[in-house]
Amino acid sequence: MFPRLAVLGFGLMLSVSVCAAEGGATLQAGNDLGDKASLQRGAKLFMGYCSGCHSLKYLRYSRMAEDLGLSEDDVQASLNFTGAAVGEQIQVAMPHDPATKWFGKMPPDLSLIARVRGPDWVYTYLKSFYLDEARPLGWNNKLFPNASMPNPLWELQGLQHAEYGTPDPATKEKPVEALKLVTPGTESPAEFDRSVRDITNFLEYAGEPAALKRQSMGVWVVLFLAFLTFLAFLLKKEFWKDVH
Repeated sequence: MFPRLAVLGFGLMLSVSVCAAEGGATLQAGNDLGDKASLQRGAKLFMGYCSGCHSLKYLRYSRMAEDLGLSEDDVQASLNFTGAAVGEQIQVAMPHDPATKWFGKMPPDLSLIARVRGPDWVYTYLKSFYLDEARPLGWNNKLFPNASMPNPLWELQGLQHAEYGTPDPATKEKPVEALKLVTPGTESPAEFDRSVRDITNFLEYAGEPAALKRQSMGVWVVLFLAFLTFLAFLLKKEFWKDVH
């Protein structure tokens, strides 16, 4: 028991230290893998705003169509921008060499980002971009300082500026305490929250597509075990009824 508690405590301490190192606590995504409409919207937003740089190499177009209740023709027409066959993985169209030149390295595959970082981290990260003239691309991120990518959703969210706190005496750096929306985007704050939550929901699904079927089967497995337990109880009563 004690080793388990020790491991759990260490994991919590590590999570807190990582969040502190990356800019503070995360927001609560509150996403739901059972919300198929959210997954469909998230797939559309991801493919429209993120797939130009980031791949999902562990997910196939055909699997996405099946799980999200879409036809393969709809996926090929609306969500596939690389010309890949429906049975292929979701790869990025951006060539490796130009990407390395523009961003310093090839943008990472995001198949497992929600499993590695957690949905709350992804949700917070996508909402934490702000303008920063000191950065090469003019953008920074409150949760993940000095991120090498621009805000892919700036058109929807609008432009945010950072509100700085008291400079650190040792490093002379000013901590980012809050973000303020100075130029509205095409979506209201409530609409943008939903869009980010939909993308987060989709990325959580992409990290483990089998989770949808596993959750739906879980109810039937529990019912089967309950029925089996009832049969075992009746069998036990039958075997022991003559024992005095």
